[in-house]
Amino acid sequence: MARRKHTKRRRGRGSFGFLYKLLSVLLICGAILAAMTLFFRVDKIAVTGQKRYTAEEIEAASGVEPGSNMYLLNKYEVVRSIIRELPYIEDIRINRKLPDTLLIEVRESGRPFVLVQDGIAWLISAGGKIVDQLPEAEAGQYGLISGCQLLAPAVGTTLALATEYASQQTSLLNLMEALDGAGLTENVDGIRLDDLSYLKMDYIGRFTVWMAYGADYEWELKKLTATLADEKIQDNMTGTIDLRLNSSEVRLIQNVR
Repeated sequence: MARRKHTKRRRGRGSFGFLYKLLSVLLICGAILAAMTLFFRVDKIAVTGQKRYTAEEIEAASGVEPGSNMYLLNKYEVVRSIIRELPYIEDIRINRKLPDTLLIEVRESGRPFVLVQDGIAWLISAGGKIVDQLPEAEAGQYGLISGCQLLAPAVGTTLALATEYASQQTSLLNLMEALDGAGLTENVDGIRLDDLSYLKMDYIGRFTVWMAYGADYEWELKKLTATLADEKIQDNMTGTIDLRLNSSEVRLIQNVR
């Protein structure tokens, strides 16, 4: 009988100890949350990486108000808000610098391409986003995409070609991304999709480059760069560079004057 009473007392003490520990943990967590809510508030917003937009424009587009709680802030909503308001921004990183600074790092799109349709010049980033619309007369300063049509274009949306050009869309997007990654977008005068068997790229004002649809465009551009760096390529030379061969071989068809 004495053993049973002793066992019950130990069980009672054990239950009380567990509840005490649980309550202590809850109190500590509550204190931490209260401190985070009361003390870590946005006092400064530091913006980096911007070129086209000002830091003030990006800060306003973020929708973050002074005094907002650093930890209750929805970073994904901030990103969506900035990209929605400022379409030239391609990528955003948001971090906290305690106790009161919100860090916004942006990456803007480089030189866009242009597709003219119904008198409107639609500017398209290398990432495939429609970033602006201009009068057709202002299209000449950008690499012209031709031989296709946009489907319901609008600034801020992703490029979508009409149904009959769906097979060329993936190749176009992959080529633009590869050009941007290689830092070659400034050299492109135009990309033509009018031929269903292969695409044509007008390059540095002197060459037409033939490439297959669905090719590894990073590799194709390396072949192109190496070809143009060859000492045999003279500054006044023009012609066609055929990259459609299934190897490292390149065929140069020189224009005869």
